[in-house]
Amino acid sequence: MRAILLLLAAAVAPAPPPEAPLPEFRDVAEAAGLTQVFPNGGMVTKEFIIETTGSGVAFLDYDNDGLPDAFVISGDGALSRLYHNEGSGRFSDATEKMGLSRKGWGQGACAGDYDNDGFVDLFVTYWGQNSLYHNEGGKQFRDVTKEAGLQQDRVRYNTGCAFFDYDRDGRLDLFVANYLKFSFEETPKPGANPYCWYLGLPVNCGPRGLPFDRNILYHANADGTFTDVSAKSGVGLPAQHYALSVVTADFDGDGWPDVFVACDQTPSLLYMNQHDGTFAEEAVLRGAAFDDNGKAMSGMGAIPADYDHSGWLSIFRSNFSDERETLYHNRGQGEFEDITISSGLAHNTRFVGWGPAFLDFDNDGWKDLLLVNGHVFPEIDRKQTDIRFRERRILYRNRRDGKFDDISERAGPGITDLHSSRGVAVADIDNDGVPEILINNQGERPSLLKLSTKPAGNWLSVKLTGVKSNRSAIGARVRVTAGGTTQTDEVRSGGGYISQNDLRLHFGLGTAARAELEIRWPTGKLQTTVVEQVNRTVSIQEAP
Repeated sequence: MRAILLLLAAAVAPAPPPEAPLPEFRDVAEAAGLTQVFPNGGMVTKEFIIETTGSGVAFLDYDNDGLPDAFVISGDGALSRLYHNEGSGRFSDATEKMGLSRKGWGQGACAGDYDNDGFVDLFVTYWGQNSLYHNEGGKQFRDVTKEAGLQQDRVRYNTGCAFFDYDRDGRLDLFVANYLKFSFEETPKPGANPYCWYLGLPVNCGPRGLPFDRNILYHANADGTFTDVSAKSGVGLPAQHYALSVVTADFDGDGWPDVFVACDQTPSLLYMNQHDGTFAEEAVLRGAAFDDNGKAMSGMGAIPADYDHSGWLSIFRSNFSDERETLYHNRGQGEFEDITISSGLAHNTRFVGWGPAFLDFDNDGWKDLLLVNGHVFPEIDRKQTDIRFRERRILYRNRRDGKFDDISERAGPGITDLHSSRGVAVADIDNDGVPEILINNQGERPSLLKLSTKPAGNWLSVKLTGVKSNRSAIGARVRVTAGGTTQTDEVRSGGGYISQNDLRLHFGLGTAARAELEIRWPTGKLQTTVVEQVNRTVSIQEAP
């Protein structure tokens, strides 16, 4: 009987792809005008943990010209920068012009049109106080943190964030993760206790041994302000978690957005939406808290994807060196299992993983996986082992059979060059159907990875605009059927490692020349359309 079942499974499983040309990624940041250096503490030694975790990047089209602009976050008291997309792959520094003059220990960013005025707004997390920047008609950003009710009553180590409409009232609410309680004055110095050593070296302390903090949920009010509902919603209840990245998605398919939080050296969190303004934390019950051995990992970044065309969004989580990365496969209804080993993602254990991104770089209709890396301890270079502070990236090609092939060392200098990277964001900056990749590197200028040659596959970019739903259509689920297969994705704010991808959804189509779209808007309304001409961006507004 078992042999018969195996034969049947082989008969229906998609065949692995034929040998495809290898991609060549190159870093074009300097030519694109992204030349400023972004500090994040010491590059030889780091005295405090705050120097290790930052920072993210974001793509957002702030002036509605159809070209994604770039935002790169800086720590170490420096200035984060906004770059305007001038077209033809070039950016200009618009930071001063757009009023983004704040300096500080920046961490992450998320974007969304929180007041539904047609212009995307920007939220930036910090150690200290966060900033909500209201987009003033694409002409300037104005810091409205205090007037919006988002001023915090104490210094917090804010990390990941996400706008999402958890109660489906048409207004974007806001989730903010908190890592731990930190101050320069009270945190122990390297070597001060057992949590301040690594491989015999005195290093910055934590997170173990440092005080925990709690995550925050802000509910959007009708007047453009927010109310902290962390306690009554249940988001603030889980204690003793070092939370970093936040990603939202409808994991159980009930039409309501849930929240996954990657946690460092503690169990990750999965907040399931109860449809009444509250959440139940069910990561352990649903198989998304630990690895397959029941161990809490050093979770850094997280990103969901329907990588296997199952119609369910699985979760990839990045971890520390000497740990496997984690692929939580969604078996349906938000029930997960760790399939890291069987999927081919278990062998890269010497890297410290941060920003993950699912993207279809060859437009074959199957999501591939990128992971950027970089150690937290520059001191590790003194050991002269195969573990280094600056590390290469990892690129996995989707085999179309539930497995991935590691093609990192054959994918060009953009992948093999060494950096200590953190956040990563994806967008098609020149609208040619091939996504580019923006990466924040510690103590360097950012990287902007671009394919040297355009892949042969067709593609479709989908831009959604909500009417009754939130204007950014965050939470909308899109199913694209083309060439006999169906892909599923959602419009998302935040994710990866404390970063923001383009709000447009990109779908590779392979050889298919038409596509059928089904959109489930955040209100639950279904809308269908047929696209007869591909290789372009289609803009779809929510039907009345």
